[in-house]
Amino acid sequence: MLPALKHRNYKVYLSGQFISLIGTWMQQIAMSWLVFRLTKSALWLGISGFASQIPMFLFGLFAGVIVDHVDRHKLLFWTQGLSALQAFTLASLTFSGKINLTQLIILNFTLGIINCFDITGRQSFVIQMIKDKKDLPNAIAINSSIVNMTRLIGPAIAGATIAAVGEAMCFFLNGLSYIAVLIALFSIKVDKIKKLEFDIKSIFRNIKIGYHSTFSNPSISAVNIFVAFSSFFGVPYINFMPALAAKLPNGGAHIFGWISASTGLGSLVGALYLAYREGPPDLGGIIGFGGLTMGLFLVVLSQVSSFPLILLSVFMIGLGIMLQLSSTNSVIQTLAEDDKRGRVLSFLTLALFGTAPFGSLLMGSMAESIGLEKTFLMTGVVCFIGAVFFIKKSAQINAHIIRHVQLI
Repeated sequence: MLPALKHRNYKVYLSGQFISLIGTWMQQIAMSWLVFRLTKSALWLGISGFASQIPMFLFGLFAGVIVDHVDRHKLLFWTQGLSALQAFTLASLTFSGKINLTQLIILNFTLGIINCFDITGRQSFVIQMIKDKKDLPNAIAINSSIVNMTRLIGPAIAGATIAAVGEAMCFFLNGLSYIAVLIALFSIKVDKIKKLEFDIKSIFRNIKIGYHSTFSNPSISAVNIFVAFSSFFGVPYINFMPALAAKLPNGGAHIFGWISASTGLGSLVGALYLAYREGPPDLGGIIGFGGLTMGLFLVVLSQVSSFPLILLSVFMIGLGIMLQLSSTNSVIQTLAEDDKRGRVLSFLTLALFGTAPFGSLLMGSMAESIGLEKTFLMTGVVCFIGAVFFIKKSAQINAHIIRHVQLI
């Protein structure tokens, strides 16, 4: 039922990722809570989100070109090691009591630059660990399941840790967690892929090739545009959960942890559904349904105030986002040409993370002026309408995937 797990390299990689991602989620929760504790401002939460994501907009396409021209295995050693260094620096400053908002924003921006190369590199590296391309959608779904399983564990641990000893310990534990993924990378043996000749003068030509490969394919183009739309109007809602938690009775870091964990549970259910799903590849319809679910429950979230209903709402939003993003990744990984994979995936990364920082600023400004609830209401309605338009194209996307798989 999980054919991707028959590949040894992939199993080893997942084991390291599992431990590392727990630390990653702990740091994200601690970072958001620390920013809110220092500022008590939804606008600054939006600015913090902007700082962590804007590097993807600035450098994401260049990262895609580089990923296609270097050894992806070695690249991940560098990105994971530098991420560990960033976490230990953050922990050291926070333990010393000298951390300030400027340092937080700079360190967020630094991690964003590292992630430009790490995210595209990890996505492209999956194909080297999975020999049978037909197992690729299953591998992507399993990876999403691991990401969101840790999203259940990490925030819960982070909430308790922050309440007990403060944010610094979360940063320190995240730094330690990278040791696991570095050991896994050392244990993986993959076939070398033929590296393309790289000339710095041709970097823009390579980006143009990636652009053409993305937007000359109607299915890849459609899912990319819809991801960009959802990432601008909907996905940044997650940056404002500290402000939502603080409004609740006895609201604190532990409440924020539970809200984040509930989002992760919804994402995990969505990823498990995709991992175990059988039948025709209705990925287009699943993407559209995910967008509808996200939009609808953003509207619901704007109207409820009780803790259980908030948990239900963020659970369903997490489910919708996961169905959309994981299925989009599967569409692109299935249809992209191998020698252009990094460049095509960099456009997906740009769509997801390149528009989100501007969405974070917009939502932060709106929340500061009209309130968080009205902000969720308006963005939820927009996301729902956009999903309705996308669903009209889903049948064409499904037919394209079926034709492509039959040719493999």
